[in-house]
Amino acid sequence: MDKRSARFASSAGRYSTGIRLATSRRSLGTAVLRGALRGLLLLLAAWAGAALWVDGPASRPLAGILAAAFAAAALALLFVLRPFRRGALGLAVLFAVVLAWWLSLEPSNDRDWQPDVAVLPWAEVEGERLTVHNVRDCLYRTELDYDARWETRQYDLAAIDGLDLFLIYWGSPSIAHTILSWDFADGPPLAISIETRKEVGEEYSAVRGFFRQFELYYVVADERDVIALRTDFRDEQVYLYRLRTPPERARLLLLQYVERINGLVTRPEWYNALDHNCTTVIFENVRPIVGSVPLDWRILLNGYIDEMLYEQGIISTALPFATLKERSHVNLAARRAGASPDFSALIREGLPERPPPPPR
Repeated sequence: MDKRSARFASSAGRYSTGIRLATSRRSLGTAVLRGALRGLLLLLAAWAGAALWVDGPASRPLAGILAAAFAAAALALLFVLRPFRRGALGLAVLFAVVLAWWLSLEPSNDRDWQPDVAVLPWAEVEGERLTVHNVRDCLYRTELDYDARWETRQYDLAAIDGLDLFLIYWGSPSIAHTILSWDFADGPPLAISIETRKEVGEEYSAVRGFFRQFELYYVVADERDVIALRTDFRDEQVYLYRLRTPPERARLLLLQYVERINGLVTRPEWYNALDHNCTTVIFENVRPIVGSVPLDWRILLNGYIDEMLYEQGIISTALPFATLKERSHVNLAARRAGASPDFSALIREGLPERPPPPPR
């Protein structure tokens, strides 16, 4: 073989090798993309099958059949039907049908509710006077044995002194329940807890909370109700933080809450443990007042939301965070306060001071 032929053969070899490498890379890229798409479709299929089981027909056998049939169809479309894109498209269409059905499920105010959520709060505003109907003030003997009591109370919006946050743990340190409470210079605070509205015989389930099982409910209550219930009868760990929120902004936020509370009387909403829960709804109410709220992973893993507020200076930074949290624990004070009419003042004794509002 002469030199020209050798160079030609060498170039052809390199060209052929380059084609094989490029083809190999394209094949690998296609396989990775297909694997990622298959994984996403499997997640969507798993959610849709669970939705058919959890939110499907009241008949459990029928719901089970629908969920199993969907799962079988999804697996067949993804792993049996060829080419892959045809199966993927078929599963996407099937998922869209289930999603459309799920989104069509309507919340209701007409169910057999548990006594502690049996009536809806609502409010009227006349100038600076706020009249709240159905403020809850239950008398508890045990967590489940109580007298449901409802009152009409009046508040002077001009007397709002500040805003406080209760952070309540019942298990994982990553997840907490949040309650906002408005301080008034001329009377007891008004606490509002965003919760699920449960029917008679129904219990909260973290899994079912991701589906359309619970209506959203604003518990508008005396602190002695919503806090002592948790410290004295549920043995949950309760922390109370004084927020830097200026009184005028706290007033706007309370009026925003009133608007949402009144809206639920005629337009019930679903609770959702992921995006429509006790903490995310707080930020939904805050957003119209302060504008955009920076995204932070601790809004979802809200057991750490006090760390976020500490970093932002919204709660006191005069102490190291660990010391602040220790001093903000109010279980012992709440148990000592018992049924005292000064319950709210007693649980605030010795708490770290409220940070001064930011300069205007």
